[in-house]
Amino acid sequence: MVGHGDGHRRLGASLSWGRCVDDRTNDRLAAATDEELASLAAREGSDGVAFNTLVERFRDRVWRVCWRLMGDRHDAEDAAQEVFVRLFFDRGKFAGRSRYATWLHGVAIRTCLTLRRSRTRRRRRETTEVAEGPLPAEAAATGQPDPADSVAAAHDLERLLARLDEEDRALVLMKFAEGHDYEALSEMFDSTPGALRMRISRIRERLAAGG
Repeated sequence: MVGHGDGHRRLGASLSWGRCVDDRTNDRLAAATDEELASLAAREGSDGVAFNTLVERFRDRVWRVCWRLMGDRHDAEDAAQEVFVRLFFDRGKFAGRSRYATWLHGVAIRTCLTLRRSRTRRRRRETTEVAEGPLPAEAAATGQPDPADSVAAAHDLERLLARLDEEDRALVLMKFAEGHDYEALSEMFDSTPGALRMRISRIRERLAAGG
């Protein structure tokens, strides 16, 4: 007959063993490459630890890309959440032809483009006058330098990017703000490096010409 003391000792040993297994699992996941985690996540259920590890690993990068593409903190948060929802449901679609990070950025770009187009249709009537209006009257009248030069420069850049269609804008941001090379961009935008080089060149010419 097993006494209470023996039972407690066995339970304690069992819990210690469980924690040891969990620690070893966490160590293996932390050491795994993105691609290895993606392969594991494709075979997991809804509460898989490999997918959760990928979410933690890429959370900040996805949010940053969404912020660059959406241009608004609230919209970026909504977009990042949508990206991870799509990544979860599409976790079995990563074929390993590129780095997982590149594939993930492609998902983020397509998600943000879809959301931006939807937002543009929803807000077009409200924002047209603001987007195309003149500079603030006070600044034009006084001719005084703007104390927030960096903010003004950011607004100038946004107005410049606003001349581009949604996909060209995303391409410029991914190339020059995020620093991706043409090989990675070709995966994200489902194109070829040569075609994207020509596209960037045409965008530069168009912007330099003022339209």
